Amino acid sequence: MTAGVRRGGYGLPHRRARTAACGRPGRASDPAGRAGSVPRRAYAWLVQADRQSTLTEVARLAGVSLTTASKAVNGRDRISEVTRKRVLRAARELSYAPNLVARSLASGRSSTIGVLLRDPGVHRIAMPIVIGAESMLEQRQLSAIIVDARGVVDRLADLATMLRQRNVDGLLIVGDNQGQTPSVTASAKIPSVYVHGRTTNPRDVVHLVDDFAGAVAIVNHLVEVGRVRIAHITGPEYSPAVRQRVLGVGHALDEHGLQLVGDIRYGQWSQRWARQAARDVLADAPDLDAIACGSDQIAAAVVETVIASGRKVPDDVAVTGYDNWTVFAEETDPALTTLDMNLEKLGAAAVNDLFAMINGVRVGGGTRHHEGTLVVRGSTGPHVP
Repeated sequence: MTAGVRRGGYGLPHRRARTAACGRPGRASDPAGRAGSVPRRAYAWLVQADRQSTLTEVARLAGVSLTTASKAVNGRDRISEVTRKRVLRAARELSYAPNLVARSLASGRSSTIGVLLRDPGVHRIAMPIVIGAESMLEQRQLSAIIVDARGVVDRLADLATMLRQRNVDGLLIVGDNQGQTPSVTASAKIPSVYVHGRTTNPRDVVHLVDDFAGAVAIVNHLVEVGRVRIAHITGPEYSPAVRQRVLGVGHALDEHGLQLVGDIRYGQWSQRWARQAARDVLADAPDLDAIACGSDQIAAAVVETVIASGRKVPDDVAVTGYDNWTVFAEETDPALTTLDMNLEKLGAAAVNDLFAMINGVRVGGGTRHHEGTLVVRGSTGPHVP
């Protein structure tokens, strides 16, 4: 019999010794150098580390009650944001992950919302809105299913029904501020919030950029830097956003006792069109000192045309954009003074309303307007005679 190995029945090694030989935990007194041996105390620590943290432990670490911790991780209201963030921070520290299946069965909710995009043509607008929405979803440990109507408005109702069949808790519909979005609230039969575009139902909850206030801010800035002969080049006249910006420009000029130079130039969201529009404006009013543009894309072409005419920007003619579209606003030389629409904040605000509606809170229908932020760059400055 081999020394040091205790035999069991049928000449087999005893189970405990065989386990150690197979590289599994043996006795704590096993020699430190034995291959495959793990001290029992260390093995117990590994099991502890692998165990799923509980909500009770999260509550204890955050210093709140179990009920408050549950509200925080499940995205419920009636809890302060400070407390919610503290609980979620504790959950991250403990690597706590709620059992979504159990939570869904218990609450009757999927912890998922549907995000419905109306038109791929506005994806550069939609994506920041979705990012802002997702930041709020992440705070409440919720997720989103994103679908795209590809500009076919007749598909909106069908996609809304499909998302409801997937048991989403609510809908965020990203519209287009160039026209109305058909309302799907009635057909969806679940809480629905719209963003970046009015709907055909005035009772819908809608979040929009305040284009009127944005245009006022731009004109006020131009007047502050000494500009008094201001022209306006913008997009299509049928666009609700364009109409609001035109109203804002006119209102601000009236407030300062000024008039627009020449007629408003309505046209396309196109650099090619904007170059020709700028040439026409400069020919009709060679003594103008500022051009307020309805978008950064138009403004980039206007800057190029003003410089090509032998004038300097901003010394002779100040130029402003709208949107804060980085590829134009920051790459134009000089960089554009423009209006940032704060689209991420817009998406976050819309989702907050959706959370409230999902939780049974009456938020009231109608449109919520959100002001943008004036971003001053090199394309504006004091007029140099």
